[in-house]
Amino acid sequence: MESELCKDKAKCESQSKRIDFTNEMPNDTGTTSYQCGICKMSFSEKSNYVTHRCIHKGKKQYHCDVCGKSFSQKSKVTEHKHSHIGEKLYRCDICGKSFTQNSTLTRHKRVHTGEKPYRCDICDQAFSQLTNLTRHKHIHTGERQFHCDICGKSFFESSKLTKHKYIHTGEMPYHCDICGKSFSENCELATHKRIHTGEKPYQCDICDKAFSQIVNLTIHKRIHTGEKPYQCDICGKSFTQSSKVTVHKRTHTGEMPYFCNICGKSFSQTGALTRHKRVHTGEKPYQCDICGKAFSDKCSLNTHNFIHTGEKSYRCNTCGKSFSQKDLIIKHKLIHMKEKPSDCDICSKSFSTKDCLIKHKRIHTGEKPYQCVICDKAFSQIVNLTIHKRIHTGEKPYQCDICGKSFTQNHHVTEHKRTHTGEMPYHCNICGKSFSQNGTLTRHKCVHTREKPYERDT
Repeated sequence: MESELCKDKAKCESQSKRIDFTNEMPNDTGTTSYQCGICKMSFSEKSNYVTHRCIHKGKKQYHCDVCGKSFSQKSKVTEHKHSHIGEKLYRCDICGKSFTQNSTLTRHKRVHTGEKPYRCDICDQAFSQLTNLTRHKHIHTGERQFHCDICGKSFFESSKLTKHKYIHTGEMPYHCDICGKSFSENCELATHKRIHTGEKPYQCDICDKAFSQIVNLTIHKRIHTGEKPYQCDICGKSFTQSSKVTVHKRTHTGEMPYFCNICGKSFSQTGALTRHKRVHTGEKPYQCDICGKAFSDKCSLNTHNFIHTGEKSYRCNTCGKSFSQKDLIIKHKLIHMKEKPSDCDICSKSFSTKDCLIKHKRIHTGEKPYQCVICDKAFSQIVNLTIHKRIHTGEKPYQCDICGKSFTQNHHVTEHKRTHTGEMPYHCNICGKSFSQNGTLTRHKCVHTREKPYERDT
């Protein structure tokens, strides 16, 4: 009702002190209507008219006996009291969620309907809530009236300043009563709890896929629309998310801002760092629910699942052969190509990528561009330099989960475990002798061929 007020509030207040509000007018039906003498709004019931004029007078005669807050209408104080007793009388007929106030339910329903009644008069952007429009307008004015008294940083909104101050204080006042995790904002806690409840209130109206957060639904919808609103200003490539542009730009700048505090390796994405750290910790959070085998990343689990399902979703459009993994079909397609994409002009060996060819050519040229800063030993590949450095640091990040012995390389753990299992997967095709390591088999074959064993770059 407050949106119906006179625009000139000061005029209303001054007039309300000296004029008679009541303006009874007979209408065509013979009944009486009541018109406000200030804003000319009409009412059929005198009681509604009396309630309305309290708005102009600024009179709030109904008080909450719990917190003392005042209201101009009795219905408003009744609705407000539900917030104290926790009673949620207003239920969404779409998703079933309940609310203590009807106005909150009205705002919530816009999540489902997509209604955005509040529009910016500068850039025409629309919003579902008035508060969001108010915050948005600060972007145009540049006004940052909320200042941090610790570091001086300024913010458009009071809530953003409050959240920012938690950086200095370390305060996390909102706690999950299920897992104990803490958050700086109540809305973050509410979103987090959906992990436990499985609640996904935001559903795609095209494919029915549901999401726990509306931002994820918005991003998902771009799959259907093909919309890619974020563009790289260096190469022009477009993306569905702003964060994807930020990560992509690092391919141009070479920036690697995320460092492993164990081995010092750098990464362009925080997710890649998280996955890498599992190499050191041995953490394998993704478990197959059929055979129980665990994996350090979700991609490996998805690939593993094809063993059980027999699914081969990657099909060669030349010969029709199917594969369970994308990288397998890429390698397979090279069979059909008349010219290999990357051929060594020295030994004619072929490679699937130009990058692999460059690394291979160093065998012929003897180039070793990666040098140890401690002993000056050089290597043809950066991975070999990383492994070598562990000689100086004594680091052995890979551990056998049977006997606890540690190793500098992951494949050494795999080979070592065969001393426990007795597995010998490498067989000599000449004499049939078996070995636990491929390198041992290679050296053994020299007995038959009389060749000198190849010395590796390590």
